[in-house]
Amino acid sequence: MKYSDELYDVNHETNLSTFLGIICGFVSVAASIYNADAAYIFISILIGNLIVLKVDGIHHIVALIVFLAVLFIVGIPNLSLVILLICILGIIGDEIGHELIPNKTENRFLNFFFEYRFVMKILVLLLALCGVFNIWIFFCFIFFELSYVVAGIVFERYN
Repeated sequence: MKYSDELYDVNHETNLSTFLGIICGFVSVAASIYNADAAYIFISILIGNLIVLKVDGIHHIVALIVFLAVLFIVGIPNLSLVILLICILGIIGDEIGHELIPNKTENRFLNFFFEYRFVMKILVLLLALCGVFNIWIFFCFIFFELSYVVAGIVFERYN
């Protein structure tokens, strides 16, 4: 989604960013259907970003529609609302911190922490260590997050 976001926000490219949004929607819902732990993560990303008004382009809207349509057709995994709420709050914390902290402090640790959205990473690790999530989900989530960073680097280099 990061590459799609950059295409839309920086290059004002709607066609390719929308196509990538569709792919992102399908991949996210496939992971959510396959694994309930992944469902917690992707559904919380969706809800958290809706709450903080980060769904701000056609590429996000089509990803949202694809995700929800497939999820409703196939079926929403049975999830604990408490765990889902914890994950949603983690996403909200990351997104608000990402937007606000650089403007409020020069603290390098806090800026790094929120630049790379560590609230959710720590939450997923804690949920895994407590036995709520499979520990492999933590590693998959880290890989997902690294992919997001790499997509930003690739975009900057080639655009």
